[in-house]
Amino acid sequence: QVQLVESGGGLVQTGGSLRLSCAASGRTFNIYAMGWFRQAPGKEREFVAATSWSGASTLYADSVKGRFTVSKDNAKNTVYLQMNSLKPEDTAVYYCAARLRVGVRSSADEYGSWGQGTQVTVSS
Repeated sequence: QVQLVESGGGLVQTGGSLRLSCAASGRTFNIYAMGWFRQAPGKEREFVAATSWSGASTLYADSVKGRFTVSKDNAKNTVYLQMNSLKPEDTAVYYCAARLRVGVRSSADEYGSWGQGTQVTVSS
């Protein structure tokens, strides 16, 4: 089993930045990739970014390319999502997820372990 805990959400103005963290524990040696997803009120959960556990491969949604960066700290078993130039439409609950099979994927169905989520609110 893999346990995930997100942190770092909050309220920020348009154009501001936030860094989300996702700490993994448990059977982390089984993790192949980590993903970030978000869900706004009344909308479906959508893919944001993902990285292989090695950090060698990353994937981004078009809506965040050039603004968000996913990275990881192997020593801390922690994945980060650096979010810059935030927009009101980035407002959502952000979730991290772990994938145990080979491949970096953008579908939520491909991930088996999920964190509890952290709220990000961008004011206009």
